[in-house]
Amino acid sequence: VLSEMISYYDISGCYILRPWSYKIWELMQEWFNVKIRALGVENAYFPLFVSESRLTKEKDHVEGFSPEVAWVTKSGESELTNPIAIRPTSETIMYPAFADWIKSHRDLPLKLNQWSNVVRWEFKDPTPFLRTREFLWQEGHTAHATLEEADEMVMDALDLYRGVYEDLLGIPVIKGYKTEKEKFAGGFRTTTVEAYIPLSGRAIQGATSHNLGQNFGKMFEISFQNDKGESAIPWQTSWGLTTRTIGVMIMVHGDDTGLVLPPRVAPVQVVIVPIISKKMPVEVADPYCNAILDSLKKIGIRATYDGRTMYNPGWKFNHWEQKGVPIRLEVGPRDIEKNQVFFCIRHSMEKKDIPVSDLPTLIPEELKNIHNQMFEKVKKERDSHLVQVTEWKDFVPNLEKNNMVLTPWCGGEHQDWEEWVKEKSREESLSARGQEAEEDTCATSVAAKTLCIPFEQPELKEGTKCIASGLDATCWVLWGRSY
Repeated sequence: VLSEMISYYDISGCYILRPWSYKIWELMQEWFNVKIRALGVENAYFPLFVSESRLTKEKDHVEGFSPEVAWVTKSGESELTNPIAIRPTSETIMYPAFADWIKSHRDLPLKLNQWSNVVRWEFKDPTPFLRTREFLWQEGHTAHATLEEADEMVMDALDLYRGVYEDLLGIPVIKGYKTEKEKFAGGFRTTTVEAYIPLSGRAIQGATSHNLGQNFGKMFEISFQNDKGESAIPWQTSWGLTTRTIGVMIMVHGDDTGLVLPPRVAPVQVVIVPIISKKMPVEVADPYCNAILDSLKKIGIRATYDGRTMYNPGWKFNHWEQKGVPIRLEVGPRDIEKNQVFFCIRHSMEKKDIPVSDLPTLIPEELKNIHNQMFEKVKKERDSHLVQVTEWKDFVPNLEKNNMVLTPWCGGEHQDWEEWVKEKSREESLSARGQEAEEDTCATSVAAKTLCIPFEQPELKEGTKCIASGLDATCWVLWGRSY
């Protein structure tokens, strides 16, 4: 709130995104749109509402979202004959249209994306950006002639999500497959990028990209004539990224003072603050600072000059530090005499005198350095909490150390053993804390869950046993406490 990211609203779980946070979302949108257009993806928009008959057409899919679906049941004072759902996701909204549009292999691939809002009526404790009843997202939906083409699209989208986190937000992520238990409801296979929050020692799902297989094509009667003249069902994908990204960024990089923004998504990258005094009145400060501002804007830097006279310099320093601006340039009478600025870096609190003539060259380079330093700092912290465990006795103790735990596993299809680990880890963790149970509304359980089966797998020696079942392990799986 103090950093002017959100304001609270009178409906629980709903928040107002103020311009400072919305600009971060817009910068991500701008970057993402360029990338998806290069992949042949076009933006479109589909309605907010979905009929009950369409929503319930795919049984597994609707069961995955059913507890969170919000329904419109009245129009004015009249009860609706058929309730209408507010979209929890758009597969069942889009795919009847796909059935109309796709008739021939020449209509494929069909690649669409939409930027929209989604409503999922969470009953767990709401948290701004992380767990809200309405959120913003992009959702890509594509249809392909072959499984291979669909898989390629899934991986392309997943790598864009890696880019959002690592290249824009300065947050390292782990790419992998979700287990059968954790995959998208009704889908064929789900991939994910997983991040780590050092402050809480919890993992968080960053974004997912799904190969939906042919299931939705069958449900919604999407078919095409292939190049052999035969009727076939397309392979589909869906992939989404939400405003949760902003919450991850806040928790990963923020400090006791406030936000610490990665330069590439900072609404303001450089703020210029004059130290007004009798020695340097506004009439002297304004021309000097505005000249610096113009020189920075000319090279594409998002900069602003805080020339407000109703606030003193100390208040301004604190204000812009809370808002996380990467670089602050202070200008006092001594700086004007020497034709320099006092250069302050937010994430490291480094401070130094810099000649004004060096700024157009120095600042773009410093912004790159800031991004890289922020990324490396977080990666080092994340890696120090990533451990391999091969025996159950070491599992919960490592969770208690805020670690993500990589263990041998008998395969992503073993949902029963996955549930066993979840319940056993909860039981042992609560026992260690002298507690008996968790609240039903608790959004941050002490239980472990599978985060992913990482693409990058350590060597798995022959005969290695699954940490839970004792069966032969077929892969390594990553566990953690998660949001």
